[in-house]
Amino acid sequence: MLSIDQAVAESLIFHRVSTDEANTQLNTEETDISNEEENTLIRAIFLKPFISAGSTWEFKDPGSNPLHNLARELYGDGNFVIGSVNICKHLKSVSTHPNIKDGDVFVIKFADVMYNGNLCEALGIYKVENKESFVESSLRGGKGELKFRRGISGRKHDKACLIVFTNEPYTVFSIDHAPVDAEYWKNDFLNIQLKQDPLNNTSRLMSLTKSFITDSLPEQFEIEKADQIDLLNRSVKYFKNRDSFTMQEFEDEVLQDKQVIDAFQSYDKGGLLEVNREFDISQQAVKRQARIFKSVLKLDKNFHVYIHGNRELIERGTDENGRKYYKLYYQEES
Repeated sequence: MLSIDQAVAESLIFHRVSTDEANTQLNTEETDISNEEENTLIRAIFLKPFISAGSTWEFKDPGSNPLHNLARELYGDGNFVIGSVNICKHLKSVSTHPNIKDGDVFVIKFADVMYNGNLCEALGIYKVENKESFVESSLRGGKGELKFRRGISGRKHDKACLIVFTNEPYTVFSIDHAPVDAEYWKNDFLNIQLKQDPLNNTSRLMSLTKSFITDSLPEQFEIEKADQIDLLNRSVKYFKNRDSFTMQEFEDEVLQDKQVIDAFQSYDKGGLLEVNREFDISQQAVKRQARIFKSVLKLDKNFHVYIHGNRELIERGTDENGRKYYKLYYQEES
């Protein structure tokens, strides 16, 4: 889990990168960020967006990956200004798609970024293609003054990455809100792949489980909707109540039926279950994924029944006139 409360921006510089060489401007001086108020703002704008990231990544082919090697130099004793310039040159070299926009590129070196309980150094790289409009107001001598400006905020970065210097492979977070340019940011500039860690393992296994139960299971077996929801509930409960996942335990406690277990194994076309039979569970991923496990039984347009507990307390039937019904058993009404 990522925490930024103690993080400090040690170095910051920005450049202007354009497909037109005449409009590319490379800075030669760092920006002074000496006071706490500026650091608080930098954390909010440049670090906070990564907290909600749903996946972690790692560099492909780190030995020959240009960005990995440039970041590694800056993690060591490399010259920050020269390193940031080389990062911009690498970005410019892969920006070949005609729809890629010009932008300001910020490079920031952080200390004391907390990741999985460890304080780490980190490197943030941000390409700002679209600036937001805002109004700056002030009162001087009883006279109000408004200045209309354009700048950046932390609400939505066009493209950004945070390289956290964990034990190698380094942990990378990526943001890309404009994938129209053939995903050059992730594939060509960063050249990353999903990391084998608790966050990704938990997210991917829960997503596979949900998809199997809602999409594939009803096609292969005659299953009541209430039983389907019960299976979803048991799946979420399993992940919420454990620190680690084991495939055998999951099959025994959640899937239970041998035919369902076999169908689940066959449903995994990507081989996810082969390499993820045991892993630590990320509760951050569980919290995010649990939102898509809907436990709602929809009956025509008249009723929504939320099923959270004991499956045996709901009973399905058909009356003598052919009308379908559910019978609910309970002790208290609130």
